[in-house]
Amino acid sequence: MGMDAATIRQLTEALSERLYLQVAGWHLYLGDAGLAETLAIECVARLEQGPGVCARQALEAVQVPIGGGSTRLPLARLIPPGQLRDLEEVLQEFG
Repeated sequence: MGMDAATIRQLTEALSERLYLQVAGWHLYLGDAGLAETLAIECVARLEQGPGVCARQALEAVQVPIGGGSTRLPLARLIPPGQLRDLEEVLQEFG
């Protein structure tokens, strides 16, 4: 699957309301956080590696600014484990 705008848009929509980051018990969906498209781009670039590897690598690649941007954490450190499985499921549909 190529990295065309339609694929990125479809994946962004799929991730926007299904995946969230969790901080202190609060859920912030990736669409609301402005991170869904960034994650979609990282995922589309890695789809040929399979859903499991793609999901883990993409979550590590997306750096989330914390505290006004003074610190950055990989998205992988901000999502609960069940969200990794959800991402893998979404990627299976696209792969």
